[in-house]
Amino acid sequence: MPAQSRRVSNRQRVVPAAALVIVASLTPRTARPEQQPLWEFGLGAGALVLNDYRGANTTHAYPVPVPYFIYRGRFLQSDRDGLRGKLLHQDRIELNLSVNATAPVRNDSARAGMPDLRPTVEIGPSLNAHLWRSADSRARLDLRLPARAAFTLEAHPHGIGWFSAPHLNLDLAQYAGPTGWKLGLLSGPLLAQRRYDDYFYSVAPQYASPTRPSYAAPGGCAGTQVLVSLSRRFRDHWIGAYLRHDSLADAAFATSPLVKRDSYWSGGLAFVWMIGRSQRLVESDE
Repeated sequence: MPAQSRRVSNRQRVVPAAALVIVASLTPRTARPEQQPLWEFGLGAGALVLNDYRGANTTHAYPVPVPYFIYRGRFLQSDRDGLRGKLLHQDRIELNLSVNATAPVRNDSARAGMPDLRPTVEIGPSLNAHLWRSADSRARLDLRLPARAAFTLEAHPHGIGWFSAPHLNLDLAQYAGPTGWKLGLLSGPLLAQRRYDDYFYSVAPQYASPTRPSYAAPGGCAGTQVLVSLSRRFRDHWIGAYLRHDSLADAAFATSPLVKRDSYWSGGLAFVWMIGRSQRLVESDE
């Protein structure tokens, strides 16, 4: 959902604001930039259905508030691609700011007797290459290379390493502007530093048991992801949903005793009411 980045932690919990974005194509429009409000703001609610962490066999549904914020500034933008600082913007290359977060994990059966997992926040650059655009701007193919440093959210935060989710992203839009249906498809591998995998998948000797041997996560490949999202912007409201498939079959930590499933689905949906918009208009090629 729009105020956040769409990319993912080791659990790859796509923040709804960033995840529910991308779209279908029907009626042609001109490709020239249109005049759009400098900012738009909305507020709504949604729900996520997620595994406790990637590889867990326990699933929970989470109600979530959904802020919707569009800002079409020159150096800072928040739109269907999430919040980003436009550090570099050329015809073919963008260097953006990528942000992601994960929820805490408590009382998971596979981790019984082990410390709870704190929520985390991830932040780092994303180098995006525009591989192809249709003449009417309703279809586009990008290569996105986010790399984020992760930190726990607690009284004394500490770093847990780096996470990267390079992927191909195909966006299809019903119209060239912000309205109409939008379909998004993305797919790619997930990569994690050893410290990152250690936080989620290692079992220290003091927590070992007959059914849960000690394990040291190696880092490296963290599996693959495929995500499909569908959304539509109306004048006074916005709706969106996404469905994601994760595969851990080739993950470096696949043999961890904490990995109970090597393939699973997750998803979410949201509804937002638009509250206000700027009277100032700027050119936008959304």
